[in-house]
Parts: sequence; structure tokens; C-alpha cells
Amino acid sequence: MQASLKAIPFSFHRPPRFYYLLSSHSFSPFLLTSTNSPFSSSPSSSSSSQWFGFLRHAISSSDLRLGKCTHARILTSEENPERFLINNLITMYSKCGSLTHARRVFDKMPERDLVSWNSILAAYAQSYEHVIDSTEEGFVLFRSLRQNVVFTSRMTLAPLLKLCLCSGYVWASEAVHGYACKIGLDSDEFVAGGLVNIYLKFGKVKEGRVLFEEMPGRDVVLWNLMLKAYLDMGFKEEAYSSLLQCFADMVDSNLECDSVTFVLVLSTAVRLDSLALGKQVHSMALKLGFDLMLTVANSLINMYCKLRKVGYARTVFNMCLFMELLRCGLTPDHYTLTSVLKATSSLSLNKQVHVHAIKTNNVGDSFVSTALIDAYSRNKCMKEAEVLFSRNSFDLVACNAMMSGYTQSNDGDKTLKLFALMHKQGDRSDDFTLATVVKTCGSLFAMNQGKQVHAYAIKSGYNLDLWVSSGVLDMYVKCGDMKAAHVAFNCIAAPDDVAWTTMISGCIENGEEERAFHVYSQMRLMGVLPDEFTIATLAKASSCLTALEQGRQIHANALKLNFSGDPFVGTSLVDMYAKCGSIDDAFSLFKRIEMRNIAAWNAMLVGLAQHGEGKEALQLFEQMRSLGIKPDKVTFIGVLSACSHSGLVSEAYKQIKSMDRDYGIKPEIEHYSCLADALGRAGLVREAEKLIESMSLEASASMYRALLAACRVQGDTETGKRVATKLLELEPSDSSAYVLLSNMYAAASKWTEVKLARTMMRGQNVKKDPGFSWIEVKNKIHLFVVDDRSNPQAELIYRKVKDVIRDIKQEGYVPETDYTLVDVEEEEKERALYYHSEKLAVAFGLMSTPPATPIRVIKNLRVCGDCHNAMKYIAKVYGREIVLRDANRFHRFKDETMSLRNIKWSSVIIDWILLNQLALFESAHYQPPTCE
Repeated sequence: MQASLKAIPFSFHRPPRFYYLLSSHSFSPFLLTSTNSPFSSSPSSSSSSQWFGFLRHAISSSDLRLGKCTHARILTSEENPERFLINNLITMYSKCGSLTHARRVFDKMPERDLVSWNSILAAYAQSYEHVIDSTEEGFVLFRSLRQNVVFTSRMTLAPLLKLCLCSGYVWASEAVHGYACKIGLDSDEFVAGGLVNIYLKFGKVKEGRVLFEEMPGRDVVLWNLMLKAYLDMGFKEEAYSSLLQCFADMVDSNLECDSVTFVLVLSTAVRLDSLALGKQVHSMALKLGFDLMLTVANSLINMYCKLRKVGYARTVFNMCLFMELLRCGLTPDHYTLTSVLKATSSLSLNKQVHVHAIKTNNVGDSFVSTALIDAYSRNKCMKEAEVLFSRNSFDLVACNAMMSGYTQSNDGDKTLKLFALMHKQGDRSDDFTLATVVKTCGSLFAMNQGKQVHAYAIKSGYNLDLWVSSGVLDMYVKCGDMKAAHVAFNCIAAPDDVAWTTMISGCIENGEEERAFHVYSQMRLMGVLPDEFTIATLAKASSCLTALEQGRQIHANALKLNFSGDPFVGTSLVDMYAKCGSIDDAFSLFKRIEMRNIAAWNAMLVGLAQHGEGKEALQLFEQMRSLGIKPDKVTFIGVLSACSHSGLVSEAYKQIKSMDRDYGIKPEIEHYSCLADALGRAGLVREAEKLIESMSLEASASMYRALLAACRVQGDTETGKRVATKLLELEPSDSSAYVLLSNMYAAASKWTEVKLARTMMRGQNVKKDPGFSWIEVKNKIHLFVVDDRSNPQAELIYRKVKDVIRDIKQEGYVPETDYTLVDVEEEEKERALYYHSEKLAVAFGLMSTPPATPIRVIKNLRVCGDCHNAMKYIAKVYGREIVLRDANRFHRFKDETMSLRNIKWSSVIIDWILLNQLALFESAHYQPPTCE
């Protein structure tokens, strides 16, 4: 080996000091170990330390001549060079671009370790651009490595991954991926990151995203790679949706973005023609201080210009111009400073401008001081704004800025005090003043002050201003005075979509859901198009009314207006379908939402829990966590409810411990209520009672109410009596406590105690809430109470009930007379069960709806055990899906043999059906559901 390596030719012309020292026979090792030497780092051996420093210097400076000279001296001075030095020689030749010499050294090595193999593989990976077939030879070397070395490391896979990328062979990358999984390095951040990069570069974005999601740690470079991969996919809706979801996930993970991130997402905003997205990204850039970086600023200007917002582009340009002005040493005047303060919302930049104003003696200028007050107020820095306000003259613009800042900072009392002071001093208000003050009145629920502002607006003529009149409308809505809100709304000459939506939202917030649909119908007749918030609000109204058909029509509107992709609208529709008893439609829509935020996951998870689909809810929760989405307290309410309905007590304990331990969420009373309910449903009423007593939080009436219901089911009258006593201490007028206690005694045939409980109820002047059920058929609500005969079709309904009871008895139904809580004969008990309100509603549904269509019934109280049992048989005998919603949850009954369970409607067909419902909803003759 020495002979061959000595033959390496060296040609020196006037060698520098290093070369001279290496070629001199009077060379002193002291020069390498001196503290003044640049090569003072030394390995274990003194002989190695003589040459290691020179090799490292040759590597760092890519000095091939120095490296060759050092190699020659090693061979002449040492008979058997250490493997450590030979490995560094391979690295040196690799870094200096001489793969041939690196391979020659490697081939002549008497012994090789893993570092030797890693070094030569790295040499091949680095030389792929200059050496033909270097990638193939690199793969051959790796095969030899696998035959000679048992263990490999991440440093082995790094050059191998680069060779895969250079080769363009997808199969090679997949093989290396498989090998990484085999040796347990697939979860290594370094290796996984390299694999993600390869998959994305090869266009296998889905595979790359899967691996990316499984990584325990992801830096901003990898996130940017994912964003760029989606951007490079071209004009595809799913690509942009995935990119935006990726960006949202990146923000949610609290990872700081860099300039590349902003450039990529701004490019997406341009391709999507989305000014809203561009503004959001601009706001984030301002917050993080990236807005004035050259690449980001250029992307912002480009984005605003291409989206036809030249004014915004000029603002960004002016900010960059201001920074350039300062760099040139020029002094800004009060006009410049005022313009800059108006152009930016960045607090850090505003403070810098403030400093320049002080330095240049411009802070006393009224325009500059007012602009500073406005800038600080917009950033909710009211202490700084107050200092400036107190030092300057009292003008309307400054007052408006202060009041707006107080309102945005949730300090509305100061807004009203400043407005009163202005009024006292005789200063005239403008439209901005009145709009701000009336908004504050609404936020503070200060209706008396709001009425005074309304009167002042009428007196001064500003009541006709759309901004002011919309503020007045919003104030009355928030204060709950819908009569005044209707008057205010009718006084608006040409209400815009904001005013219409405020009116619709107000109807829903104040329990006038049916009227909300009337208002929306008028809005469409006036030719005003709704926005995303309007659609989401109407979906909420459908949820409150449990009006599925109206909800479907709202969904159809969302599709027609192209709002179905909006995450806010999608979440509201998922929630609507779940609360209206159509959990399959909810889940189908949920899967089609591209950008799922935490609210969408919560809506679906809670919906599944309410429908008793506990296992599915828990599976969804695990999927959510695997995607890296952080749950919140609402998520855990859904999870614990799912555990309760599925009887998973141990899982409920596990999840409530996980809240604080894994996510820092302190369990609240709602979470403990779910846990207590899970214990009660599992028959562990004593343990549930102990849980309530041991809580640091004060128990709620709902906890005791749920536990009392569990005592009723379990027949534990002793515990039930104690729980009822505590419930009545919290809510003496709660009729359910007396009813549950009475029913529990009746089930145990303790008729004396039943009488006593009812006497106590009458003594407290408490009346039992009447039980009733309702069903929507052909856009009309039909209401039923027990033994109800008020319906025009009562005779037919009762005949149908008899037929149903006969049919299900033949199938095996046996009336559970324990639920007849009166002391009468057995036959009379059975008859009393037949005409419960939910049975009447279902019978009406069987009569009035086409075969095989689902029947959805809502009941205001809990469904009794006999009715629950009867519904199972009805679903089986009549081949119907029955969804029964009571005060606690949904009950879904479906025969396993039904052919409908195998039918999977495609999203295209569903969309077509929904769109065809628009004819009814947009008709001038449309009427919301009425109650019969």
C-alpha cells in the first residue's frame, strides 16, 4: 500500500510554510502541539496528533495539495498508520474532490471499521456530480458493507439517502426506507427527514406526508419542504387545501416560521386568488417581524399587486422605503412619520418610529402624536397611549383612537367615561365615535347607555349611517331586546350582509330560531348574498330546532355559494347533522373537510359520543392525536362522554389523568360529571358518590341528577335517597329530583314512599315537566304527549300503535311494566306503556314517511326503558332506522340485516341532492317549519 501511495506525484512551486515544514527533514512535532498552533486538537496518540491538524486544515479549506503532502509524510514517517488517520485521509480526499484517491486509500486499508465505510460512502455521495456511475458504485459499496459489518448507523444512511436522491431511483429509496425500519432508524429525526425530502423530490407527496406526520420532531426546514411540495403540485384544489392545512398545523405546533415559509404561502395566496389568506399571512409576518425582510416584502408587494390591491402594495413599499431612508442617513419629518405610523400595525416598528419622533423633535406635532396614539391603541398598548393622550391637545381623532383602543382592550367603562367627558365639554362626535361607543354598550350589556347613544345618533343625524345603525342593531341584539332590534333593523334603508347576519344571529341567540329563517328568506328576496358567517349561523339555527330538512337546505346553499370548503361552515354543518340525528351525514361531511381545525374534530367527536358511538369516538380521538392535533377541554368532554356511553370506566379514568399530565388541561366540573356518569352507568353508584364527595370542585346539580338516574336504574334506593337530598339542597325546585325519587320507589313497589315524595313535591309548589315528543314530516313539526288525541289523525295513529304492538309482540317484544309507575293491574300497566309520546310519534312517522326512510323523533325528557326496548323491535320488524333523541343523548336503532346499511352514497350524489333542494328554499313561498 505504501509503494502505491508514495507514487502519487506532487509538484510544488515556491511552497508556503506548511508545505515547507512537511517536506523538511528538520520537522519538529512541537510545532503541531504548541498552544499557538492552529492544530492543537489531538487524538489519543501523539503520532496521530502530528498529522491530524494538517488533515483537518486541508479538509476545512479543500486544499488538495496540503492533503497530499500530509499523506506523503504520514507514509514516510509511520510504518503502520493508525486507522483513525486513514479514515481522515478518505474524508480529506472526498472533501477535496478526489474520489479516485479516496477509493484507493479505502481499498488498501488492512482493517476497516464503520467509520471507514461511512467515509467512503460519503465520498461517493459528494462526488455524484463529477464522477460517472458514482451512485451505482456507491450502492455496490453499501452491499459490501452489509456483508462485512453487522451494525450500521444514521451516519451510514445519510450518504446512502443522498445517493438515492441523486440516482432518481424510487425503488432504491423505498429499499433504504425498509432497511431503516428493520434496524430501528426510521423514527430517527435525521434519517426520517432525509426520507421525507426524497419522497417529496420524487413527487410522492402522500408517502412523504405520512412519514412526516410520524416524525417526533420537525424543524422549520422540513415544514417548508412540505409546503413547497404541495405548491409544486400545480393548480390542484386538493394540493392547495393540503398546503393550507400543513401551514395551519405548522402554526398550531408553535414552530416559528422563517422567510421561506412566508414566501411559499404568499405564492399560494396568489394562485388561489385569496386576498383573505394573503392578509392573514401578512399579519403573521408583521407579528413576527418578517414583513421588512427583502424576500418577504417583495412577495407581499407581488401578492397585493397580482390580487389587484395596489394600495396595499404601495403601503408595503413605503415601509421598505422608510427603512431605506433611515439606512441612507436621512432624517424623516412629521409627514413621513405620520404616513409610516398609518401604514403599519407592527408594534415593534411603531415603537421605533416613536423613538425617531423623539430624536427628531417631532413627537410634539399634533399629527404625529395622534398617529402614535392610534398606533398604540390598535396594538392594545393603552398605558403608552394614555401617556401621549394626556400630554397633547384634546381633539376628536385622538379621542376616537383612545375609545377604540379601550373597546378592543375590553375596557369599555373607560370608553363610556371618555365619551361622557367629550359630551360634557361640548365636543361634537362623528360616525366613528358613535359606532365605537354603541359597540361598547353592547359588549357591556349596558342597554340604558346604548339607548342614550341611539337617541343622540338620531338627534345628530348619524342614525342613517350604515356603520352607526348596524352598531345600534348589534347593541340591542346583545342586550336581548329583540323588539327594539327589529325596529332598528327596519329603519336601515339598505342593510348590507353584515346587518342581515346580525339580525339572523340575534334571532338565534335570543331563542327565535324560526324567525331567523324568515329573515334569511327576506334577505335572499332582497338580492343580498350571504357570507360564510351567515351560513354557519343558519346551520346553528337548524341545530337548535333539530330541523334536518332546513339544515340540508342550508348545506345546499353553502354548496351553491362555494362555501362548503370553509372550515367554519364545514364545522357548523357537521355539528348540525350530528345534533339533528344524522351522524352518518355528519361523518361523511367531516371526512370531506380539507382543513380540519380543532372545532371540527370536537364537533365530530362529541357528535359520535352523543349518538352512543363510543368506540368510534375513541378511534377518532386516537386518529386526531396521531396527526399531532392538540386536544382542548371540549375534546375531552367528548372523549369522556364516549367512555360513559360505552361503559369504559377504566378508559375514562385514564383519559381524565391524561388531561393534566399530557396536555396541561385541568379537569373541570363537566369532565368529572362525565366520569361520575360513566361510573353510574356501569352500576358503580357508590363509587360515583365517593368521587363527587372527594372532588376539590363543588358538585353541580347535573352530577347529582345523573347519579340519581343511575340509582333509579340500579334500584339503589338507599344511595338514591341521599343523592336526592343533596340535589334538592342545590335546586329545591327541581322537579326531576322528585320524579326520579318517586319513580325509584315505585319500581321497588314502595308505594307509601311514592306518595310521600309526591306530597313533598306539591308542598314545594313544584310541577312536573310534561313529557312530549315531536317529529318533523314534510316541513311540519308534529307534537305528541302521552295518550294525546289532539292530532287530526289521532284515530289512525292509535290504530297504527295497536298494529305495531301486535307485530313486535310476535317478534318477541314483552312490555316492561316496571316502567309503569302507578299501583294498578298488570293489564292496565301494559296499556299505559303503549301510548307513550315517543311511540305515538314513531307510529305517525311510519304512517307518514316513505318505506325504508329513517324516522327521527325528539323527546324533551329521558326515554323510558320499555320504549327503548320497543324501538329495537320496531326497527327490525319494519326495516326502518329510528333515531330517538332524548334529554341526554341520541338512541339509534337499526336492524343489522337491513340492506340500506350497505349503501354508500358518493359525495357527488349527496351534493346533487342537496343542490336540488334549493328550489324549495329559495322560493318566495318558502315557509319554515310550523308546529301542529
